[in-house]
Amino acid sequence: MMTDATEQLTAAVVKACESDSPLWVRGGNSKAFYGNPCPVNCHELDTSCHSGIINYVPEELMMHVRAGTPLAEINAVVAAEGQMLGFEPPDFGGAATIGGVVAAGLSGPRRPYAGAVRDYVLGVTLLTGNGTVLAFGGQVMKNVAGYDVSRLMVGALGTLGVILDVSFKVLPCPAPEQTLCLPSDEFHRQAEGLSLAVLGLSATASLGSNTYVRVREDSGLQGDVVSNTFWDQIANHQLPELQQGEALWRISVPVSSEQFEDAAATEWGGALRWVIDPEGHPHKVLQAGHATLFRTSIDIEQERFHPLDPVLSRIHDNLKTHFDPHGIFNPNRLTWHANQNTS
Repeated sequence: MMTDATEQLTAAVVKACESDSPLWVRGGNSKAFYGNPCPVNCHELDTSCHSGIINYVPEELMMHVRAGTPLAEINAVVAAEGQMLGFEPPDFGGAATIGGVVAAGLSGPRRPYAGAVRDYVLGVTLLTGNGTVLAFGGQVMKNVAGYDVSRLMVGALGTLGVILDVSFKVLPCPAPEQTLCLPSDEFHRQAEGLSLAVLGLSATASLGSNTYVRVREDSGLQGDVVSNTFWDQIANHQLPELQQGEALWRISVPVSSEQFEDAAATEWGGALRWVIDPEGHPHKVLQAGHATLFRTSIDIEQERFHPLDPVLSRIHDNLKTHFDPHGIFNPNRLTWHANQNTS
């Protein structure tokens, strides 16, 4: 059943198609800095009006919500039931919506141990570029009917359509955890031979010569105890180490890689490296993995995402044509085109 907000959004999309007017799809606008800038002639399509929890079944670890629902509201509701979003999405100031969380596809410190955004999405309802409302996936964990189209929307940055609602799974909150800070070599010495199950390890970060870890309180690991809010600061880049410079790069590499070892901060056991103002161009020198210009304070005309190989690029183009035949949704946001006016 369509709500008034759904009808308003659909009417706006149909009008944009008829007039070939590109749309900037936004919810809380908390991640406007992320991705390539859209052309200046885009009209804003605000989805925050389409909010509210449709269904939440704690015993089945499932929630179904409208895309404009604030992330803070969802976190509060599931926390009251002793549950959480396992991928710990950042909120970047508290304005984030669940639709933006899915569209950006950004996960927090728990991601390598509990999974990414896409691992939790069960289904989405999408408003396509011709004004059609389509539903993909479902509301149960074992949903194997058809293609897993719903997960295509994770990280698509709104370029394939307007997410109207999303269903996803939640997790029970873990046993009591604590965050410890200790020298990196000391952490490796203490942790040698211990399994993840024993430690209950759910987050790691290295800053300088120190390693921060989140483990079970009864893990037996020794170090200086710091507040668990440290991980919110990491996820939302509130630490001074991540606020310096003009450009912050998010570089994903194999754990064994020796590239960018001097990163301002390292997460995910060494696989995610945050680099400030690197020398050279990470896209060109990276031997394995991918690099994203995550945030920049200067007006720079370059591709912010790692270039795709020709096969993947063709698949992306075909998907864009299928879901958004008029090319009205967030043009330029995911794939940069030098001939588009973004200033």
